[in-house]
Amino acid sequence: MKAIECKGLHAAYDRKRLGTDEEVLRGISISIEVGRRVSILGENGSGKSTLLKALTAMIPYQGELKILDRDVTQMKRKDIAASVSFLSQLSQIFFSYTVYDCVLMGRYIHVKKGFSRYSDEDRRIAEECMRRTGVYALADRQLFTLSGGEQQRVFLARTFAQDSPVLILDEPTNHLDLKVVAGMSEYLMEWSRQEGHTLIGVYHDIPLALDLSDELILMKDGRVAAAGRKEELLARGELEKAYDFDVRGYLRSIMGTVV
Repeated sequence: MKAIECKGLHAAYDRKRLGTDEEVLRGISISIEVGRRVSILGENGSGKSTLLKALTAMIPYQGELKILDRDVTQMKRKDIAASVSFLSQLSQIFFSYTVYDCVLMGRYIHVKKGFSRYSDEDRRIAEECMRRTGVYALADRQLFTLSGGEQQRVFLARTFAQDSPVLILDEPTNHLDLKVVAGMSEYLMEWSRQEGHTLIGVYHDIPLALDLSDELILMKDGRVAAAGRKEELLARGELEKAYDFDVRGYLRSIMGTVV
């Protein structure tokens, strides 16, 4: 089964720009099998975050798009949310919920009769996700009183609580300190090893991206420059081509990291 599949995908933030030179994505065709870990890499402005939004039908697109072998045009928003948990790069606060209430909202797709009827299991999962991300002690705090890093951890917990089989993360380590990143990485590896789980992420930290993936999608100028197994792309120097830069040489020089 394919977790995500698209063919000839074009996307823009304004539907009127589809089919014009102002498209952000042009002719994207990718296929991600269920159970894979995929990192999307490329220079700033290459279309990485836009691709994630297009793959979850959050912005206007043209072309064929399927999630878990279902045509997205035949899916309701709640169907998509039940299939894909998505953490955007810039999560916004529109109302000052408590941390507990915010994380519990991740369970909304599992509730049949509205937000007021969360089950004991919903609450158990939400609390476990808060513990995993280190925000359980902040449960009664208002979101607007938290630091940027604390807010990001809350949004991560909410995303995990959604418990969809496909997890898509856009720069999840923004504002997070090293200890939290290490814990998050460990949890993501543990989560991704469970049957039927697929992890797709855009990461600014290249070593983290490589550590969390067995496949790469390399973006350049709104197109897929290369895609495939990590080892094969690295051996062919595709990472350097995508960035127009000796990425691995730079990492070795400053960190002694071999990739």
